[in-house]
Amino acid sequence: MKIKFYAPQWGNTLPFDTFCNNVKSAGYDGVEMALPFEKKETDEILEALAKHGLELIGQYWQSFERDINLHAANYEKYLRNLIAAKPVFINCQTGKDYFSFDHNKRLFDLAAALAAESGIRIIHETHRGKSLYAAHVTHQYLTRISNLRITLDISHWCNVHESLLEDQAEEIALAIAHTDHIHSRVGHPEGPQVNDPRAPEWAETLEKHLQWWDQVVAVHNAKNTPLTVTTEFGPATYMPLLPYSQTPVANQWDINVHMMGLLKDLYQS
Repeated sequence: MKIKFYAPQWGNTLPFDTFCNNVKSAGYDGVEMALPFEKKETDEILEALAKHGLELIGQYWQSFERDINLHAANYEKYLRNLIAAKPVFINCQTGKDYFSFDHNKRLFDLAAALAAESGIRIIHETHRGKSLYAAHVTHQYLTRISNLRITLDISHWCNVHESLLEDQAEEIALAIAHTDHIHSRVGHPEGPQVNDPRAPEWAETLEKHLQWWDQVVAVHNAKNTPLTVTTEFGPATYMPLLPYSQTPVANQWDINVHMMGLLKDLYQS
């Protein structure tokens, strides 16, 4: 089984063509990102990706509207915009943590209908503030919506539950069984991102995340199904900053490339 790796566009400050050149040179297969509504801008993005032989994972994160009708209308608008670009699939930060089950299910059902209509797979990310914000809540959705497929960004759950989830083995196991895509950020009980996963003080925390990812890889190996990973360590202020100077304590790009190399060594050697 080949695992494909994607770079996050989040945090990039370089011209997009330069960024794509760096992404390709680093050994990534593509980029995960949102797209603008302006056709000219999107066309330029797609041309740069094609020029460098990079794939696109469409990303939706713009879940802001409290009114469910307005929220659903904008959700569909953004998803159709991503679908038009024909990404390999779409990763959605779907819904809100304060929406009812039925309101979030309305969004999951809408995504499923758009996926069936377009042939573009749409999956849903475990993310703070969104529908799948916690392990036990996600367990309820996955139990009641058996065909729901997810992006596992388990760093958020470490933060939400203020633990490394030692007491939620059943919830984690079900999430792993439904995972198609990984965001390989390393979280900890007091935050969604360690300052640098290469630092020895985070060795135990990193090892716990690797154990979870090992299980995802094992599921896909057994079924011979594709698996993708976005190395999504984020920029400031996800990246902790020094006080006063507001200088990031580590380099986002270097960490993400390191995470890709680590996972390639583990899973593709």
